[in-house]
Amino acid sequence: MALRLEEARKLGWILLKALMRFTFMFINNCVAIPSYCLYLLLLQPLRVMDSRTFWYIEGVMFKWMLAMVASWGWVAGYTVMEWGDDVKAISEEEAVVIVNHQATGDVCTLMMCLQDKGTVVRKMMWLMDHVFKYTNFGLVSLIHGDFFIRQGKAHRDKQLVYLKDHLDKFYYNRDRKWIVLFPEGGFLRKRRETSQLFAKKNGLPHLTHVTLPRLGATQVILKTLGPQQENGSLGMGDASTIVTKPKGLQWVVDVTIAYPKARPMDIQTWIFGYRPPTVTHVHYRIYPIREVPVETEPLTDWLYQRFVEKEELLAHFYETGAFPPPKGQKQAVSKEMTLDPVWLCVIQSLAFASGYMWYNILKYFYCCFF
Repeated sequence: MALRLEEARKLGWILLKALMRFTFMFINNCVAIPSYCLYLLLLQPLRVMDSRTFWYIEGVMFKWMLAMVASWGWVAGYTVMEWGDDVKAISEEEAVVIVNHQATGDVCTLMMCLQDKGTVVRKMMWLMDHVFKYTNFGLVSLIHGDFFIRQGKAHRDKQLVYLKDHLDKFYYNRDRKWIVLFPEGGFLRKRRETSQLFAKKNGLPHLTHVTLPRLGATQVILKTLGPQQENGSLGMGDASTIVTKPKGLQWVVDVTIAYPKARPMDIQTWIFGYRPPTVTHVHYRIYPIREVPVETEPLTDWLYQRFVEKEELLAHFYETGAFPPPKGQKQAVSKEMTLDPVWLCVIQSLAFASGYMWYNILKYFYCCFF
């Protein structure tokens, strides 16, 4: 009887905490997102006169918005441990980021672990499923210039054309430097069986912790944003290319996300916080762009090899609780990614103060005209 009472108390606390978190996040969204939109609406004259400064300001506010999402998980004890190469060293250079995709929590994890990587977050463009456009954060991503892609064979060719047009119009125009995509084209649990059948039919590796990546979006990004050399790889380009646009992509950042006991974290967990404090592990591996082919067959092989390596990394992690050390080293080194609580409090305070200010401004104009 005493045991049941204790369990009921724990369940009651979990439900109360989930309700409190949901209420806070609902209000947080209600003040932050409209404030972001209204500030940018007010700054439209600046966009005409000095678009670079406008997009700088937008980028700063976008980073703050993502920091708010990161804070939801951080407060619940959801932290990140980082492994592998140091991506801070290339944070001011252009890069394409390829990530394995297990659940909606992958995006939240990236929002957290990239916060301390210089200007990366404010100068980042995301490629995400078109359904995300209709979420609470979809309007912010739409204004920021992220690309929403429709999945499925019926839409594939048109979407790649739209992606190229989008990159041509917005990537350099808005001073973007990093672009993030999930080459698997869907969640692991949804694509694993289809991927394994395809692999068996075509004599490709059998993968369990990742799926075979799709080529289309990656190839469009590399061809559009990276200067081409005669050997079919990407490099610095010639003088005429540099005059017309920045020097282009310099790196591929291969990100592998691993969850304890292979239990992915979804956005509902970040919102309600019902899972105990959890450390998500993120492994980085950096490749110079000159090593990456762009033609279909060699790029396909190169991408497949990256995901075979991800499979090996994840298999080792799930067996030992740690990623393997780099070649030539005996032990892998990890470090905890931390967020500054004072900085998070300042951002949240600004969001609520802005919401209060805009509410009173709109209320004033409403009373004037009605």
